[in-house]
Amino acid sequence: MDKNYVVKKSNYFIMNCSYDLSLEEQKLILTLASMVQPNDEDFKPYKFKIADFMELLGVDTKTKYTEVPKITKELMKKVFEIEEDDTLIQTAWLSSATYKKGSGMVEIEFSPKLKPYMLKLNGLFTQYKLANILSMKSKYSPRIYEILKCNEFKKQGYIEIEVEELRKLLKADNVYPKYNDFKRYILERTQKELKKISDISFDFEEVKTGRKVTSIKFFIKANKKVNAPKEISVDVDTTKEDIIKLVELMKDHDITYREAESIYKSGKGDLMHIAEVYEHFKNKSADNFIGLMVAQVKPGVFNKPKQSQNKTSFNNFEPRQYDYDDLEKKLLGWEDETDLNGEEYEQLTVKE
Repeated sequence: MDKNYVVKKSNYFIMNCSYDLSLEEQKLILTLASMVQPNDEDFKPYKFKIADFMELLGVDTKTKYTEVPKITKELMKKVFEIEEDDTLIQTAWLSSATYKKGSGMVEIEFSPKLKPYMLKLNGLFTQYKLANILSMKSKYSPRIYEILKCNEFKKQGYIEIEVEELRKLLKADNVYPKYNDFKRYILERTQKELKKISDISFDFEEVKTGRKVTSIKFFIKANKKVNAPKEISVDVDTTKEDIIKLVELMKDHDITYREAESIYKSGKGDLMHIAEVYEHFKNKSADNFIGLMVAQVKPGVFNKPKQSQNKTSFNNFEPRQYDYDDLEKKLLGWEDETDLNGEEYEQLTVKE
């Protein structure tokens, strides 16, 4: 168990699931989610020390060995709802929680109904490091964080959500019925928390119908002032998928799979950073654009101009359904075996 573990969920789940969990319950669920391995076919019993979990939350209490059982007991009673076409699914988060007296350990299993949204994800998904949510104090902050995180790279630079839909996603239909209270105690409080401790922050704009606020535009941006980690987890299957996404992202430059792979490796698999660098350089003329990208995506090389507010477009396109192994072979056949390691491109110049 580590704060640098990566939480990974399908975007569909994030944007279509509604639930009402306490802050502690959410943190337990997300901690468990961070223990799921990318290649897992099924959920496993996730076993950890209760003391480690409480330490991860920054809680030092003599009652820690009774606190976690209370949390899991309440979780067993709660359900989440998700709509799929004309079907409403209601299911519990956990299928079991097992404690062995005197061991200080707990073994927890997710409900199998969660499998399509957390295992073997081939469509659009969102991933982030657990550290981004562990210090949050408002129960609404982790949920809003996930909603914004999976919409971070919208082409138009923002996501617009109807107030009633947002209330539904947050299970806050009857919480702070007056919009000004909803704004003050949920939106503005979360805005402050994300800016202080997470890898993204946001501004928002109210959209009115007459005199009533009916929807909200969220303008999401990377939070450079916080050292919250935003590294992407890397495994063999995910790497292939990510590299093919880069091929699509940079399709205007006709890059090959191997060229995209070189850029990916040079950028240490940080897709958001690579997309940000590409957004800056994509319209500039360079003697060797691929070499420029390989050099610039290296950690610590690229410094984004302060005046640039362009949004990257990495998560905007709907990825096609690929046989990634087959597509990788086809893409590899488009070029020779020359390896691009980027070392020779450090001094490349860019023509404005």
